[in-house]
Amino acid sequence: MKAKRALERARREDLALTFDDVRLQTNYSEVMPDDVNLETRFSRNVGLKIPIVSAAMDTVTEYELAIELAKLGGIGVIHRGLSIKDQASQVARVKHHLNALIERPIFVYDDETISAILQRKEQKKYKFHSFPVVSRKDSGLVGIITGNDFEFCIHNSQLAKEIMTAKPLTAPEGTTLDAAYDIMIGEKKKSLPLVNEKGELCGMYVLTDVKRIKTRSAETYNVDRRNQLRVAAAVGIGEEALERAGELVRNNVDVIVIDTAHGDSIAVTETLKRIKEKYSVDVVVGNISVGNSALRLAEAGADGIKVGQGPGSICTTRRVAGIGRPQVSAVYDCAMAIQKKSYDIPICADGGITSSGDITVAIGAGAYCVMMGSALAGTDESPGKKVFADGRAWKSYRGMGSIGAMEDSKSSRERYLQTRTGKNQLISEGVEGLVPFKGSLSDVVFQYIGGLRRGMGYVGAGTIAELRDKGQFDRITNAGIVESHPHDVKITVEPPNYEVRD
Repeated sequence: MKAKRALERARREDLALTFDDVRLQTNYSEVMPDDVNLETRFSRNVGLKIPIVSAAMDTVTEYELAIELAKLGGIGVIHRGLSIKDQASQVARVKHHLNALIERPIFVYDDETISAILQRKEQKKYKFHSFPVVSRKDSGLVGIITGNDFEFCIHNSQLAKEIMTAKPLTAPEGTTLDAAYDIMIGEKKKSLPLVNEKGELCGMYVLTDVKRIKTRSAETYNVDRRNQLRVAAAVGIGEEALERAGELVRNNVDVIVIDTAHGDSIAVTETLKRIKEKYSVDVVVGNISVGNSALRLAEAGADGIKVGQGPGSICTTRRVAGIGRPQVSAVYDCAMAIQKKSYDIPICADGGITSSGDITVAIGAGAYCVMMGSALAGTDESPGKKVFADGRAWKSYRGMGSIGAMEDSKSSRERYLQTRTGKNQLISEGVEGLVPFKGSLSDVVFQYIGGLRRGMGYVGAGTIAELRDKGQFDRITNAGIVESHPHDVKITVEPPNYEVRD
């Protein structure tokens, strides 16, 4: 990444800049916006098809949004305001949503009643309807129950072995995706259990997912080497973080995010080292805002670094604690520090994104990707219900440092270093509020990515790496900021990619 003249000049003057303080310069271009390659990385070994990561917040990312964002090419970070069991379950739901090869299929025993199976299906919120049936005596595969079998079940008191399809079509352990596809198409079967030499269940293919992969309809999905959707999850510090990390790894999480307000601390680095020693998983660490902090985390073994202290729309850290650094300078300083020492560690710009142009600026300043909260909080897939006020629909959105979040969750208090503080003595570093309802996540992400594509075209950058390298900035005045917005006109139709503010 080349040095950015305007940002270097500001750094020499001890001046920190944020999104509205700068604009990227245009450059000669042979790049068409729709042809740019948006692939990048969230961590050392975990890639992205688009540079968008959803924030680990209880009003932003649970499994529904994580699934949809991974299908769009990004990755979601499941928040840690959940119990360890519930967070791991949410990770598992994302991983099981798309399965070319299900390595550990959910099965039922032959002597279970249909009512017990249906009750478990309801409790676990399984969306699938086919279950391999295993003998409780010798653990061998003896049948399969499909949606049709449930439909034609006369009494729910019947046992699985009484309604199952016995001796189902199977394939041997190690069967490839291509071979499985040919078998299922040839035999007109939607499920193909795999068995080992002892006849024990050791995997299963499902036609809908195999077909998506074979026909490339899942080409834009962000998937792992097993063609499962990628997902990340947040942990804190100390023993609880180790326990949480262990359960997340057992459920095949792709990235663990050590999620704290102050990432450059001994508690964080010790937790990072212990996780890396115990588990083979990428760990992204945050949050920080200066280059020296980035170096310390890199030296401690971080696989990715999250930059941003105070830029979020619901964050009051800068006002309450007097701490934080304007985001563009923070990203640039951390990115240059990492580059100078040749660490191959991606920087994620966390917070402050209010328009698609901010994503272009953040990446031009050195980020590999951006983390978004409020922009995604008002979508169909985010947690919470819609409310109606002032003639429009809204959804709740709160900072994890807000009083409500800290009262509800020990993890929020821990994030802001208040584990020993009584609930009536909490010092908030965030607010609670509402954001306009925006509709489907896919429509929102389409607009943000569309703006990024256009920005890359103006710069002449065909890839995210080229945008990081080529991006040069002008520092602008307050008059330039006013000029950057629509002016001297009464807007009568609000466009989908620009919020009209009073």
